[in-house]
Amino acid sequence: MADTPLTVDVHAHHFPTGLPDFAARTGDGRWPRLERDGGLGEGGARIMRGDDLFRKVSAACHDPAIRLAELDAAGVDRQVISPVPITLIDWAPPADADEFLRSQNDRLAEIAADSGGRLLALGAVPLHDTDLAVAELARLRGDLGMAGVEITAMTGGRELDDTELDPFWAAAAAEQVPVFVHPAHQAVTTRRPGMPYEFGIGMLTDTALAAAALVYGGVLDRHPNLRIALAHGCGAFPWVHPRLRYLAMRTSGDIGHEEARSVGNALDDLVRSLWVDCLVFDPANVSLLVERFGADHVLYGTDHPFLPEGFDGPREVIAEAIGAGSGLDERCLGANALDFLGLSPTS
Repeated sequence: MADTPLTVDVHAHHFPTGLPDFAARTGDGRWPRLERDGGLGEGGARIMRGDDLFRKVSAACHDPAIRLAELDAAGVDRQVISPVPITLIDWAPPADADEFLRSQNDRLAEIAADSGGRLLALGAVPLHDTDLAVAELARLRGDLGMAGVEITAMTGGRELDDTELDPFWAAAAAEQVPVFVHPAHQAVTTRRPGMPYEFGIGMLTDTALAAAALVYGGVLDRHPNLRIALAHGCGAFPWVHPRLRYLAMRTSGDIGHEEARSVGNALDDLVRSLWVDCLVFDPANVSLLVERFGADHVLYGTDHPFLPEGFDGPREVIAEAIGAGSGLDERCLGANALDFLGLSPTS
């Protein structure tokens, strides 16, 4: 491994065991729970909502030892584990959501602490109550030592530039907390539910709207120290940004050509302050990520353990993109992730 670049997977999900059964406690079947099932193979389990199956998962989704063994087999040095998006509760009473997420943060922090530095954990906060969210953000960074926080592309019916979320953004900027934006478990924008539309189009549209809120809604302007990464190559945003920029330049008042160009350049600079993973399935798409965000802001992400291609599929796309002269280099496999997380290789 000495001659190979550091590999850090920034996009992986974990559903810890031992969480309270809030469905049984509250009588509301929307609360997710993990249900072991030997019929799904060794360590297999189901993520359930009441009596409804959300998805079947492999043992690596809930068993840290198996996860670490899979990292070893794949030659991955470190992995950032984040909550399964269905657990990012924004519909429940804030106090209940806070209790559930605090419990999950405790378990994820324990798993990371017991991994010998191989796993870094992102926590979650009840973002539909900003007072509780800011308090839990401070706890997960201070008391728990977690690497950052995962949020959804919108929360509680609010877009990310809603002014009620400003205290959260201010706290994340002040403490330099890395924020990972992932679409919710169910896409909001698609008019065709189910596969492949919801996952293939809806989630990418949700993420594009989140990025647009950050760039065009003023969040990055108001909080320039934010460190934000968006999943799945920032969704559709790399493709729609030029159209959004054109419209912003033309609606900025009665300004001349040079002033309009200055507006466009400022928007491009805001876009390049974002990080993205390169889970886009096509080397040609990676080239556009480099153009929009810069080679130093493109990260290796796998969605482990949810995709059958595992670690190799995204790595093959990266290798092809590098070979095709995309401007990407091997820093995207790990060094860029450490920059995003504010870590050194020995941290």
